[in-house]
Amino acid sequence: MKIIVFGATGNTGRRVLAQGVKMGHDMTAFVRNPEKLDEQQGEHAARHVKVVARDIMDPASVREALSHQDAAIIAAGHAGQGEEFVRIVDNIVSQCELQPSFSGRVWVMGGAGLLDIPYTDLIGNNLPGFPPMFKTHNRNLERLQQTQLDWSMMCPGTMVDSIEHPAPVRLHVTTETLPVSIPETIKEFSEADIAGYLFSRFQELNVAYEDVANCMLNHIGLAGPFQRKRVGLAYRSDISES
Repeated sequence: MKIIVFGATGNTGRRVLAQGVKMGHDMTAFVRNPEKLDEQQGEHAARHVKVVARDIMDPASVREALSHQDAAIIAAGHAGQGEEFVRIVDNIVSQCELQPSFSGRVWVMGGAGLLDIPYTDLIGNNLPGFPPMFKTHNRNLERLQQTQLDWSMMCPGTMVDSIEHPAPVRLHVTTETLPVSIPETIKEFSEADIAGYLFSRFQELNVAYEDVANCMLNHIGLAGPFQRKRVGLAYRSDISES
């Protein structure tokens, strides 16, 4: 497939790009700094990547780069950028809508605070004590919900370089809800207590960048199981508890 990665030199984007090359996809990197891309990917990988070094906020440049692409992975920007992050995502999504030769498959990066908390009608980002900057993810989700594109939103917890597991584990993937077990009694908690409980469990949502990248690339085709869904990831032991 032809896949374009926005933010291809960031922590997530560079892993997506490298894994996509290994999988045999036709990868395009949309970046500000092509020299940084060469340093990260190495000469062999760089030879297999088309590079577009343009301004991500320029609508015409983004629309042109999307021409004849099968899918786009938006790994550009981060919540700490505030309004700029929202504008980045909105511009790329808008150009995906406007480019007639783009197939319409889009992955966007969000966070675990966007996922539904079981037995409640709440999400973490709206709870007291959660950093207000993460509400930019809420706005990006709202933007996606307005489009007719075939989108998915990746909602991991803290992403890390690698994770050592003491027991055999598998990657547990959920749609819409947090990927960890939550007791039904949580519905009796106050919002402040729910927030405190989630904070105490957040380490369970740590996930490796490579697993995030692979999940998106393994579900890059149109009309898959994650179409118009939020996606959560966590590790589960394959050893049953006695």
